[in-house]
Amino acid sequence: MKLRQFGFIAALMAAASIAGSGVRPQGPDVPARPVGAAEVVGLNGLGNAEFGATEEELTRRGVLRTEVDACGPTLTGHGSVSPIFVDDRLVLLWLDDPMSTPEGISVGTPVTEVRDAYPAAVELAAPQGTYRFDGLFARDGDRAYLFLHDGTTVRKIIAGYADWARRFFDEGYGPC
Repeated sequence: MKLRQFGFIAALMAAASIAGSGVRPQGPDVPARPVGAAEVVGLNGLGNAEFGATEEELTRRGVLRTEVDACGPTLTGHGSVSPIFVDDRLVLLWLDDPMSTPEGISVGTPVTEVRDAYPAAVELAAPQGTYRFDGLFARDGDRAYLFLHDGTTVRKIIAGYADWARRFFDEGYGPC
């Protein structure tokens, strides 16, 4: 990836981190889910949005929407998921409620339950003096879940390639 592209992506992600998770898409093609109904995101991706797929491929299949008034492309029907692309490949998904892992971990889950579900998860401390969350990093091969938490409950979940999840945690980027 060119340095200029990386800088642009970094600036967008920092702005998104400050601003929040962005606009949730609205419209007739966004199906309503019952309150509390979680959709599972595995380490291969979400439904037909697989990690490693290109933006062009996901757009062609109707999985990725680029016309939505948000800080970046969104996944069709998934307003609580922010896709992150690097070099035109899907590398991470930033998840919010009602998304969950196969083990049932979602935003709002107590950190003790995350530790029980992922006993090998590594503790990551946010830099002191920042407004960033600590993390629990649950790696499985080249993929991982990163659970950002406030010490009590999960506040955000990141799923995808382990190296990118760790890099985003270490460098303080946010979704967008």
